[in-house]
Amino acid sequence: MTTGGSYSGGGGVGLSGYDAVKVFTATKAQERERLGDIITEWLKGNPDHEVVDTVVRQSSDQQFHCLSILVFYRFG
Repeated sequence: MTTGGSYSGGGGVGLSGYDAVKVFTATKAQERERLGDIITEWLKGNPDHEVVDTVVRQSSDQQFHCLSILVFYRFG
């Protein structure tokens, strides 16, 4: 499972209304089940981040199912 990195758009709220994005991904069933708890913990650990949007994507092949959750946020 990957809790991804954060991408910062270079300071200040851009045209899209966010400063950075945090990417969370999981491919194994147990990891996918825990992903919500992992995101909740990240949010609790970053109370100065204001979430402005989220995107959920699921992709799969014959063996794996990947769940990705992108959290777009502003620095508080």
